[in-house]
Amino acid sequence: MDNTLNGRKALVTGGASGIGAACARALAARGAKVVVADVDASGAAALADELGGTAWAVDLLDVDALAALSLDCDILVNNAGIQKVAPIEEFEPAEFRRILSLMLEAPFLLIRAALPHMYSNGFGRIINISSVHGLRASAYKSAYVSAKHGLEGLSKVTALEGGEHGVTSNCINPGYVRTPLVERQIADQARLHGIPEAEVLAKVMLTESAVKRLVEPEEVASLAAWMASDDAGMVTGASYTMDGGWSAR
Repeated sequence: MDNTLNGRKALVTGGASGIGAACARALAARGAKVVVADVDASGAAALADELGGTAWAVDLLDVDALAALSLDCDILVNNAGIQKVAPIEEFEPAEFRRILSLMLEAPFLLIRAALPHMYSNGFGRIINISSVHGLRASAYKSAYVSAKHGLEGLSKVTALEGGEHGVTSNCINPGYVRTPLVERQIADQARLHGIPEAEVLAKVMLTESAVKRLVEPEEVASLAAWMASDDAGMVTGASYTMDGGWSAR
């Protein structure tokens, strides 16, 4: 593995599992010192030990605490997320606010906390794990789609403000990724659509994709690692789809 990120410090939210863990491993493999941030304290600690990094047990829903942060990372991966599948008329307002707080307000506050250090060093990489749902909508996901669309806008504003300081900001937009978050959706989708769980992938999740399989977390992580490198210095304000052709329709 190359050492293109030697000397860089990376912070990955939701880093204890799924896409976050894959990103943490990919960045560490390229020489970065990784902070694994997750509400799952034991999971974050275990992965940090594996990578020779640092664990940060944090509840990103505590936005008041995040507002007072100052971060010294060179690479920030905003990955933490949750999902709720329900029709709008049944969607609890508190749950809607919770999802937006975690997946839009928290990334804003972390970016806000990281930019001064990045600006002073003339280098920074903001990598926002968005979704094809940042570009397209699906029924029953009003909060998730709203949060991801908002993240796309935040990422672009960050790119415009950060460009003169050597800071880039981009989104990665995968389709359905093989993670616990997606696996937990299968039962909800089966109930909403009145089909067996075994049919959800083929009849709901992958209907729009030309490539009929789930994205692997390591595939997302490989793109994140490239975005973090010097080679991606002219890539900013972009949204990179990794959705098997879903958004090509």
